[in-house]
Amino acid sequence: MIKKTKSSLARLVPKRFRRSRVVIPMVRLSGTIAASRGNLSLASINPLLEKAFAKQSTKAVALSINSPGGSPVQSALIHDRIRQLAAKNDIQVLVFCEDVAASGGYWLATAGDEIYANSSSIIGSIGVVAAGFGFVEAIDKLGIERRVYTQGKNKVILDPFQPEKQADIERLEELHKDIHSQFIEHVKTRRKGKLPDEEGELFTGAFWTAAPALEYGLIDGIGNMYAILQEKFGDDVEIKPYDRFPGLLARFGLMRNHSNIADQLAKTIKDTNLWARYGL
Repeated sequence: MIKKTKSSLARLVPKRFRRSRVVIPMVRLSGTIAASRGNLSLASINPLLEKAFAKQSTKAVALSINSPGGSPVQSALIHDRIRQLAAKNDIQVLVFCEDVAASGGYWLATAGDEIYANSSSIIGSIGVVAAGFGFVEAIDKLGIERRVYTQGKNKVILDPFQPEKQADIERLEELHKDIHSQFIEHVKTRRKGKLPDEEGELFTGAFWTAAPALEYGLIDGIGNMYAILQEKFGDDVEIKPYDRFPGLLARFGLMRNHSNIADQLAKTIKDTNLWARYGL
């Protein structure tokens, strides 16, 4: 007769009934970051964050990040809310980067006490960008007259239907410089003691796969969520996901009940361009 050990008998009990079971809430932060409907914003993700951090007995909360960036304001708001909730119940935050955690997506990643990435994840892009088009010659050829009436000489700067003005470009560059400085200081604060003495290309807007990002101190390790959580909390660890909406909808930040097709198409194009910046 074979004598069964306590551990072997425990495996016969469903996970949800095991006393040794460790449940790790996992919140997905997927899509472009913006305050508009359907995107990743504090308003859209805060209810899930509050649920994930609700139990004081929770040992850690995992964040699965897949974002090419977007609004620096929403990135900072989400980050700060995560840190506030983590401090409230003294809960560790573990971040796992998927395809991309770049620009604002990396800002979100710095909410983690530890950051992990897949070997092919794209990490970094600590910079600021703005892009647009100029239609001055196009409307001239079409015989279109542009009419704009304002109060305040700087009310219409960088109008795509008017010639660029050097003063407007310099004003935008100053704004970008300020935001970039804030981004740099934020990363230095959150990754204190982990960044190299020589910055190199670290804050130039460049981005890397996981191995170079690890050398730069942007992440703490390379691996997948399930293996790392099992290593930390045991084979019985259970991941409880919190997601706004599943599948491709999450990647592009779309909602099934999005009523305006034209707005949805424009949003998809914009989001696709953000992902395409990283070859995806």
